[in-house]
Amino acid sequence: MRCKTLTVIAAMVVMLTAGCSTLERLVYRPDINQGNYLAPADVAKIHTGMTKQQVAYTLGTPMMQDPFGSDTWFYVFRQQPGHGAVKQQTLTLTLTFSQDGILTNVKNQPTLN
Repeated sequence: MRCKTLTVIAAMVVMLTAGCSTLERLVYRPDINQGNYLAPADVAKIHTGMTKQQVAYTLGTPMMQDPFGSDTWFYVFRQQPGHGAVKQQTLTLTLTFSQDGILTNVKNQPTLN
């Protein structure tokens, strides 16, 4: 009788603690990095007057281009940690080129979500 009672209690304890958040930490969840990670030193190398080829060599290919033309490039980086509080950080660098392929405008805007 005592063995059955202990078995039932042990089963109930396992069922009640199965959903606890402490067990969730045991599961591996990688950090999710998407897009172009640009260091501030890399962004500082960019200036107006550069050609598209020079910008692509310095920063790499852009994440997105203007769908209605190729005069605007978007470098976007999004980071989401695997555990802990969900913080999504989006860094957007928008580069605008002239018709000749010369960089005319640099807009760097960090956005924290």
